[in-house]
Amino acid sequence: MADISTSTVLVTGAGGRTGQIVYKKLKERSEHYVARGLVRTQESKEKIGGADDVFIGDIRDAGSIVPAIEGIDSLIILTSAVPKMKPDFDPSKGGRPEFYFEDGAFPEQVDWIGQKNQIDAAKAAGVKQIVLVGSMGGTNPNHPLNNLGNGNILVWKRKAEQYLADSGIPYTIIRPGGLQDKDGGVRELIVGKDDELLQTETKTIARADVAEVCVQALQFEEAKFKAFDLASKPEGTGTPTKDFKSLFTQITTRF
Repeated sequence: MADISTSTVLVTGAGGRTGQIVYKKLKERSEHYVARGLVRTQESKEKIGGADDVFIGDIRDAGSIVPAIEGIDSLIILTSAVPKMKPDFDPSKGGRPEFYFEDGAFPEQVDWIGQKNQIDAAKAAGVKQIVLVGSMGGTNPNHPLNNLGNGNILVWKRKAEQYLADSGIPYTIIRPGGLQDKDGGVRELIVGKDDELLQTETKTIARADVAEVCVQALQFEEAKFKAFDLASKPEGTGTPTKDFKSLFTQITTRF
């Protein structure tokens, strides 16, 4: 186990499906971490327990997130624009649903400006490490996810990843494959680069496993200045990953 005294860690997007799990994991490991969460609304704050360590702020408004970031050691960024389905979709008629982003909540504002604001605020506050969760698929500008609501979501996510990699702050950029709401800790995790895993059968991962990798990345020097794709073998094949130091050691890519 790496030697760690208590460090203060802020999870942004703590009301989201993966963010909630990260926040909970940090709270459960209170001998190592002082957890903080950042959410956008009072409703999201209540949803994750409503504790005093949950701050309300809007990542698109740089000033509003400063109190949450002040005094932290590490930042885990799990904010993301979320496309909404147009209400008139009728599955019985076949075809595909159409998606849109709400005004002001396009990927450019959330995944680029919002993440840039977080990185800038963290740098000003002297934060020692930033873990950023992006997505696989960013090497392909024509990826279908970019068409959702004409948002170019992977393009903007990748721009933020590049900004972080150029910031000088020790970083860990995690690009998971398709996210699944399944139990964590029961699959062998696989790391890759440049979307190569998308050409294989193993291109999904449980949100709980992504969350665990986020927390583990805070513990090992081997996770710093690294960027990688993350997926898992199907449950029941391979050996469930327990040694995260060796997982991070396998990664040689900085971006």
